[in-house]
Amino acid sequence: MNKDNNQTLVEAAMNGDSRAFEGLVRQYQKPIYNVVFRLLHDAEESRDVTQTAFIKSYEQLDSYDSSRKFFSWICRIAINEAINRQAKWGRETGITDEPGTDKTDPVYDTARSELRRDLERALMMLKPELRSVVVLKYVNGMNYADIAHTLDIPEQTVKSRLFDARRKLKEQLRMEAYL
Repeated sequence: MNKDNNQTLVEAAMNGDSRAFEGLVRQYQKPIYNVVFRLLHDAEESRDVTQTAFIKSYEQLDSYDSSRKFFSWICRIAINEAINRQAKWGRETGITDEPGTDKTDPVYDTARSELRRDLERALMMLKPELRSVVVLKYVNGMNYADIAHTLDIPEQTVKSRLFDARRKLKEQLRMEAYL
């Protein structure tokens, strides 16, 4: 969907068109879920947080600043909701494999699964503010400026957090004997 059509949907939704908001949900549901899943590592909780983020965004549509990207706005709502959910429960979530992984080479798949599990475990040990920049950068492929805009922090803070996160991940993986 191009930016003009996206903006049209946002404007229509802001004017009360629920079908336009449904179009936004269809467009952004999977990317938002992916961000949340990388933060929580729990499929059911990620679905709940994603749904809550869309409900909150619908309820707060009148506060949306159309000079910002809609994805950045709703992504920030979802990240905040995920962090709040995790803090409320005061627990780390479990590590699960995503559905649909290719299992054609058992040796390669086993090694890949172990590395992935260790990497995910190391990622979960990061503070939420570090984890969120890692997820936005390496899972969603966002650039520094977009991450800064999404999280409403200076671009230099994004770079600093990524530097700290990579260092901590490296330390953790070294302890797991991968480096």
